[in-house]
Amino acid sequence: MYEDFYKGKKILVTGGSGSIGKKIVKELINYDVDVIRVLDNNETDLFNLESDFGCSKLKVFVGDIKDCQRLKSLFRDIDIIFHAAAYKHVPLCEYNPLDAVKTNILGTQNVIDMAIHCDVDKVILISTDKAVNPANVMGATKFLAERLMIAASLNSGEDGTKFSCVRFGNVLNSRGSVIPVFKKQLKNGGPITLTDEDMTRFIMNIQQAAKLILQAGELSRGGEIFILKMPAFKVSDLADAMVEYYAPKYGYDKEDIEVEIIGKRPGEQLYEELMTPDEILNAYDNGDLFIIRDELNEDHEDFIYNSNEIEHLSKDEIINVLTRMDNLEAK
Repeated sequence: MYEDFYKGKKILVTGGSGSIGKKIVKELINYDVDVIRVLDNNETDLFNLESDFGCSKLKVFVGDIKDCQRLKSLFRDIDIIFHAAAYKHVPLCEYNPLDAVKTNILGTQNVIDMAIHCDVDKVILISTDKAVNPANVMGATKFLAERLMIAASLNSGEDGTKFSCVRFGNVLNSRGSVIPVFKKQLKNGGPITLTDEDMTRFIMNIQQAAKLILQAGELSRGGEIFILKMPAFKVSDLADAMVEYYAPKYGYDKEDIEVEIIGKRPGEQLYEELMTPDEILNAYDNGDLFIIRDELNEDHEDFIYNSNEIEHLSKDEIINVLTRMDNLEAK
């Protein structure tokens, strides 16, 4: 198992107090790592993270990836960086494009430059399906962040820092995602606000996301994009499933919960893709993962990885997903 790979390693997580970063930290605490440094610009969340975990090998630092000197001081002696710091909310990035560029693109280049300067062994970028054929600012900045990482790996040489990306779909119950929004609306008795009845998304839980990222840390040889195989659903089916599952828990009759169609938000797409047609030609099947490398796979599968075209989870299957999610959170 890849837990052995992390034995004695010094790890740094940017954006480590966010949903994904915090889960990475929680997993790493269970491994025999030497130190875990967490960098974030949210002082309160860092304080809560340190209080929640109370671990001597965990060190938290307030800072920003736009500050190269801060990165240089924290990257010394680090073996692996998990780069999760980013602006990720699509509408906010649409209205604040320059800030998204400064953080998601220029900030990523700062991480690359300082990792090379400090002789870090590996850097893993946390990316998103919105980077594939991007139709919004957030996706475009993540697409360029991926390109910067791949280019850095090509230029770093055989003995230099290895740069790779992890690309996945919507993470269930992460901050700002649709499930917490629907839950809040259901607690208030509705209505649930649905942007478009035909909208589809790929999904994974936070546990799967963290495992994929840590697995990629071991498998990375530089220049790869790692993609978890995951199911998709219609967001309208998710809304129906959540009404059926949560309304009674919050003391409401599911028949009394209304669903209101409000239209797509700025920058939103009806469906997501996890690979381009060209990337499919370079994709290798690694069991639970697809790995995109800068080489043609003569035996590649001619599969479809579009959230609109693959088979969707049924309402009952979504309810099972919600049940497992709640059970994991309760542990």
